Amino acid sequence: MSKVNLKQLAKELNLSVSTVSRALSNSHEISEETKQKVKYLAEKLNYQPNPHAMSLRSQKTKTIAVIIPELSNNFFALAIDGIESIMQTAGYQLLIYLSHEDQQKEVNIVNKLEGRVDGVLICMATETHDISHLRALKEKKIPIVFFDRVSNKLNTVKVITNDIESAYKATEHLIERGAQRIAYISLSLNISVDQKRMQGCLKALEDYKYTGEQKRVLSCTTNDDENYNLIKKLLSSPNRPDAIFTCVERLAITTYTVCRDLGLSIPGDVKVVTFSNMPAAALLSPPLTTVSQPAYEIGKAAAQAILDALNRNMVELNDEKIILPSVLIKRAST
Repeated sequence: MSKVNLKQLAKELNLSVSTVSRALSNSHEISEETKQKVKYLAEKLNYQPNPHAMSLRSQKTKTIAVIIPELSNNFFALAIDGIESIMQTAGYQLLIYLSHEDQQKEVNIVNKLEGRVDGVLICMATETHDISHLRALKEKKIPIVFFDRVSNKLNTVKVITNDIESAYKATEHLIERGAQRIAYISLSLNISVDQKRMQGCLKALEDYKYTGEQKRVLSCTTNDDENYNLIKKLLSSPNRPDAIFTCVERLAITTYTVCRDLGLSIPGDVKVVTFSNMPAAALLSPPLTTVSQPAYEIGKAAAQAILDALNRNMVELNDEKIILPSVLIKRAST
């Protein structure tokens, strides 16, 4: 069977080729009704866009860079799925880059993007504090959209979750379950999501009159061995916490390991809650209470934001925050 092209789709729908093309690109100039008709027929006839031909016509690369800190966190895998669901339909290809939580690697990636991509979706590395490389990219007329971990030093679209509110609710849940001494374990207070999660946790503790050793903050690193020792020291102290709230799932897993090695039961001796999209959370022993982020929807929203900017030939994106809600899933660890 020969491949279906734009002309055939246009003829079948009695539309112009340019209208079909713009509908597939989610152009704001095309009505939602027309977009749905075009996309339905495209899927039905298994239409596959030709990125090379499209880039020749538009003199664009039809490629988007997605820069993430790691792949081991299931959040990023789901976010990429969401991004791809939007960009593939619009005829864009993705280039996935890993910064491995390293600012210099992030800088090196960004410095090589000019001429290779039309736009950038980025979740910042833990160590990134200087964003001059992103400012330089923006000056080269390449639009940037942040998702999850963002920088308020750059005016652009930022797709985030309600981290402060979610962390407050998770901490409140620990309090309702009888926790007397709650520790927040941070990966890096350099990143926006960690700051907001800690803020929500401490606000709840303050509202419920927790003071002194009833509320603690432990700063960890990106090194798992170091984190193990830091958490072990915390849970070996005479007045150890009876509840742990970790900002990311890897620290929750380390907490489980430490509790096992110290002979502490979860949730009897220590209750544990974390931000996580890990499917295995329900399979841990005991199942782990999590704040689950809408990772797939975050990816879709970020992709749609960059696509809208490209369709309008916008380089200077408005400083807009798209906030999606997370959900507290209560399991046996609390």
